[in-house]
Amino acid sequence: MSRKNFVLDTNVLLHDPRSIYSFDDNTVVIPIYVIEELDQFKKDMSELGRNARQIARYLDSHRAEGTLAEGVPMPNGGLLKVSFVERDLPKSMADGNLMDNRILAVAIETRQRDPNAQTVFITKDTNLRIRADALGLLAQDYEPERVEISELYSGVSEHTVSAEVINELYKPGAQVQLEATLSANEFVLLKDAANGSHTAMGRYDLAQKKIVPLNRAVKDGTWGIRPRNMEQGFLLDLLLNDDIKLVTIVGKAGTGKTLLAIAAGLQKVTEETAYQKLLVSRPIFPLGKDIGYLPGDVEQKLNPWMQPIFDNVEYLLNLSRTDKKAGRGHHELMDLGIVEIEPLTYIRGRSIPNQFIIVDEAQNLTPHEVKTIITRVGDGTKIVLTGDPYQIDNPYVDSTNNGLVHVVNRFRNERIAGHITMTKGERSALAELATNLL
Repeated sequence: MSRKNFVLDTNVLLHDPRSIYSFDDNTVVIPIYVIEELDQFKKDMSELGRNARQIARYLDSHRAEGTLAEGVPMPNGGLLKVSFVERDLPKSMADGNLMDNRILAVAIETRQRDPNAQTVFITKDTNLRIRADALGLLAQDYEPERVEISELYSGVSEHTVSAEVINELYKPGAQVQLEATLSANEFVLLKDAANGSHTAMGRYDLAQKKIVPLNRAVKDGTWGIRPRNMEQGFLLDLLLNDDIKLVTIVGKAGTGKTLLAIAAGLQKVTEETAYQKLLVSRPIFPLGKDIGYLPGDVEQKLNPWMQPIFDNVEYLLNLSRTDKKAGRGHHELMDLGIVEIEPLTYIRGRSIPNQFIIVDEAQNLTPHEVKTIITRVGDGTKIVLTGDPYQIDNPYVDSTNNGLVHVVNRFRNERIAGHITMTKGERSALAELATNLL
């Protein structure tokens, strides 16, 4: 029973329009009721609306190759079909969420019509998987590249070496070779085999295939901010390196990931003029219940979601109480064109050259959304993705399949990308305790 039938739920297609191409040479079945549900999203200007329109275009293009009711061949050797329930629903399935029941009924009929092939119902709805299981259907989540957080690449490794190797790394222009398999731009903590307190830190340079010392500017800090721990030092090394065009930062609240990213961006834009502008963006997902339509213009509507960014910028400006009373704040940098803060919705379709881009709360993005954002990057632009996979507000992703984790996994061995996982909180003793205990 090597051949399989995969019946896809609506949320799978909304999550990833290209999911129909992810099942190798098997048969992909889309219930007609899924098409009806997608039709309700097609006019939305959100990512869901765009995905609904995209899957409609994919299906329409395949119609030229045959009849979807009978099945059309796919590029990967599989078959694509659109099916519906040919008989009345059982009485037990005629109540409740009728559309979900009809989608389940298509999966059941698919199994009955083709008993020689295994039928698998694919949905991201946990409750629907439970209901499918109760009906005897094999149900699975759609997770093409699931990476458990506990197994996520940290960007750092420890190695025990001789004292000579550590001393060598402290010399100007040093390069040290290690007998270890390392990823591109992976940080190493070298420990003396004879003296555990004798250590050195470095970064693996893939081009030279050697360990190089950290940027000397890391010790001096940036925009008045100095690293408080080893992880923050590693992060600054990535942020201040113009050869590294993509930086991913995973860390819990209070580890300093957003503050350091903004500080490095301001340093690069204002002091070193390596970039024309600092562009900070974040997806709009409210915490808890949505507060509805907010009054005011676009900027005023966005303030509640962008306030954490404003707070970090004003902290870096080191404004006194008198300055704040006089009306000074983050808007000064925005008025000068140094900083631009906007939602991710406005980035789509743009080409963004020579800018330092920070995408905060990137754990709320799907892999497809992250791809859309990174492909906006033009010449001379650096992009930083920050987020905490344990704090996700998007109902369509979780801690293992969100866009941030997806990028960390895919770019691990790319010379122009670097990653660091932050674990030590520095916001306050109370914040650190709350993160660990609650």
